[in-house]
Amino acid sequence: MTETTPPAGAMARYPSLAGRSVLITGGATGIGASFVEHFARQGARVAFLDIDDAGAKDLLDGLGAVEHVPVYLRCDVTDLDALHAAIADARRHVGPIAVLVNNAANDGRHGFGDTTPADFERNVAVNLRHQYFATQAVVADMRALGGGSVICLGSTGWMIKNAGYPMYAMAKSAVHGLVNGLARELGADRIRINALVPGWVITEKQRRLWLDAEGEAQIRRAQCLPGHLQAEDLARAALFLAADDSRMCTGQDFIVDGGWV
Repeated sequence: MTETTPPAGAMARYPSLAGRSVLITGGATGIGASFVEHFARQGARVAFLDIDDAGAKDLLDGLGAVEHVPVYLRCDVTDLDALHAAIADARRHVGPIAVLVNNAANDGRHGFGDTTPADFERNVAVNLRHQYFATQAVVADMRALGGGSVICLGSTGWMIKNAGYPMYAMAKSAVHGLVNGLARELGADRIRINALVPGWVITEKQRRLWLDAEGEAQIRRAQCLPGHLQAEDLARAALFLAADDSRMCTGQDFIVDGGWV
């Protein structure tokens, strides 16, 4: 497919993000790497967590000149002790956390009949549990700052009833419950929480593992807009949700899927 991505200079700038402290989980590759890049280019102070050292190095090496070089912290977000330690470390590097992007996930395919209790626990840990506890860990920062923004990554995969990853679909649907369950509680302190909901984003991983001729045909058939949905399309939406421009948006699903039907 021919892509028509607008040049970077044509995209919006958000003055409220300059100098703002941002923590991104799963930030070394894919959608997460685009989050890191776009927030850094807005002048934000970014820390990101991942276990992919090589991916993080490639991201930082290719970033170019930014006012605040992002800080990479190695962390397995399924280990809650390590997650809490990494958040404390991020705070020391970039200051009290004003924006949290709960991005880390794994959409690996699996069969319902083959699922074990251990598989279940691992899937919930990587796709849901860390979103809850990372949010819990930064609320005090945001409250002290007078407000903040939590962006939880959902998925349209469960909405359109895709087969092949029932545990992932279950966990991602629960993200929407988490957002709705916290919007009022956090809102009293001007802390906003929203779900950013991707459709089929064609990252390098998706292209390598699952995008074939049948997939291309499905995109042409199901998306209202032509072309591949790309990581930067999600990153630009995240910038809006993190910036003061979205100050009255909370408890919402922001779907970026090219109009998939």
